[in-house]
Amino acid sequence: MLSADPWVVVGLDNGGNKNSATVLDPSGRFLIAELIESPSRVNEGPVLAIDALVAAYADVLRRAEVDPSQVRAVGLDTPGPASAEGVISSRGSTNFSQPAWHNFDVRGALEARLGVPVVYNNDGNAAALYAHHQLFGPIALQRASISAIVGTGLGGGVIVDGRVVKGAAGFAGELGHVHIPMDGLLGNGQLSPKCNCGFTADVESVASLTAIEKNLLPYWLTQFPGHALANVDSMAAAAKLVRAYGENGDPLALKIFDQQAMAIGRLFTIAANFTDPDAYFVGGGVVEAAPHFREWFLRRVREHTVIREEQARVARFEVVVDLDMAGARGAAIAALETVHAR
Repeated sequence: MLSADPWVVVGLDNGGNKNSATVLDPSGRFLIAELIESPSRVNEGPVLAIDALVAAYADVLRRAEVDPSQVRAVGLDTPGPASAEGVISSRGSTNFSQPAWHNFDVRGALEARLGVPVVYNNDGNAAALYAHHQLFGPIALQRASISAIVGTGLGGGVIVDGRVVKGAAGFAGELGHVHIPMDGLLGNGQLSPKCNCGFTADVESVASLTAIEKNLLPYWLTQFPGHALANVDSMAAAAKLVRAYGENGDPLALKIFDQQAMAIGRLFTIAANFTDPDAYFVGGGVVEAAPHFREWFLRRVREHTVIREEQARVARFEVVVDLDMAGARGAAIAALETVHAR
């Protein structure tokens, strides 16, 4: 066990099914090297979900051989939408759909249970923060980056001077809902895609698993008659198979992923004119793939990102590493920054 003098912060990543946790010391060293997961119980309501976070907290301290008295702060991330203070949206979300979650102060509830300050970020921001610090290390506070993380939806974050840009209400960095031009992106006769949020032609309506299911795959199956994916039981099940087809060079799948790369490239083009970041990160299942496919997709994103010659000389295009641990680690980094700033 550590002596009574050193202190630590804890990172807790809350997801729809699992919690993950880590411990970070003041020097920026993670005391937990592996992924530690436990059931999140969010579908059982806030009371049991907070119990599950408390249990994850106790478990990771035990594994790190740290006494609770040494914890200065806890970083927490959850899926959004939520306010900057960790209050779940009044409309709920995919992961917090029960009415009891609407307007629930998840940060405050956890802080009350643990008795230590809790610092909140959404999961995309936390992963973006970790990717930023992992890439830039000691010069992270002198750099800016933007991350697009492709999953069921499209999350991410904007980092400036090494810190998350949250905005007035906490909804900055909702990159999936940025509108992008569709000219030249859509195929002949392809309808303008709709997002679950109600928008039409935003990034998530193209670059997400949901987009493949609802917008992209149905169209491309009409362009490739007799394709094997047309015989899968449901469009949802077929959508989950598209990446494997893409890794094997299937022309239909590559059309889908090129549209996704173009959508992310157009998002990054917009970002280049707002924040002019040092790095552009892509994360999620689309790059958690065979190396040749990951490299192809990242190259296509870069080719579809229109930036000035001066920007191209200094900008980096990178993959979000350790994505399964990035949320907890980013949450811990945010907590550490808060302690250092006091």
